Amino acid sequence: MNYGIIALDVDGTLIDDHHELRPRVRSAVRAAAERGAEIVLCTGRGTTSTLPMLEQLGLSGTVITHNGACVVDSMTRQVLHQSVIPSAAVERYLDYCRERGYHFDMNTAFELYVESLDETMAAVYKRIFVDPIIRDARESGMPEGTLKISIFALKEQLDELEKDWAKWTHELQTVRSGDFFMDVQPLTASKGTALESLAKLRGVPRERILAIGNYYNDIGMLTFAGHGVAVANSPDAVKEAADEVTVSNNEDGVAVVLERLLG
Repeated sequence: MNYGIIALDVDGTLIDDHHELRPRVRSAVRAAAERGAEIVLCTGRGTTSTLPMLEQLGLSGTVITHNGACVVDSMTRQVLHQSVIPSAAVERYLDYCRERGYHFDMNTAFELYVESLDETMAAVYKRIFVDPIIRDARESGMPEGTLKISIFALKEQLDELEKDWAKWTHELQTVRSGDFFMDVQPLTASKGTALESLAKLRGVPRERILAIGNYYNDIGMLTFAGHGVAVANSPDAVKEAADEVTVSNNEDGVAVVLERLLG
């Protein structure tokens, strides 16, 4: 199949568990781009954290960030699309986290705001190329243009949070983007819908779209794509949603797929 768009999740998929882009994966992705496929990083990360990954690949183009809430042209830094959170709808989520001491950040297209920053979280942000802006917790509302709230806590704490929030009536959607991360964002935002919009803009039918991911926030793009692939380190629900399961991100899963399908 001559794929027109190849959508790749980043953490847990494109990079390994040491947060490194493995040489074989980089070569395979670049080879796919040289054959004419548009490589689209489609991630829960923010834009400023995603663009360095595209640069490591030696590529430019469009990135889908914040779980589909933002689409950006990497060359011009132009925001092509964004879904903004209504400020009034998010306060109870933030209050829940504040009461329990869970760390959270507030994301606009290019900036990330926090109300506190300890050494552990500072190291996390540094690893993903983000320089947080510390915001006074007494300020009302959220930063203008907030697209996503990300909550960082222990897996057991987020499991409990999910059970608590399952009892709520939601004006926003909650997306588990990793064992230690929960995202809150507009109902209209998802990787799948953002990828569908980009495909229409490019005139690429879904049959010519390949998507590779590893977590629950990837299911939308895996099911929309003509061929969706889950890496072996994915939860069972993600594997079941995919057309194929490949080896893990620590075993060059992206490269294995690209080399076979495009070789």
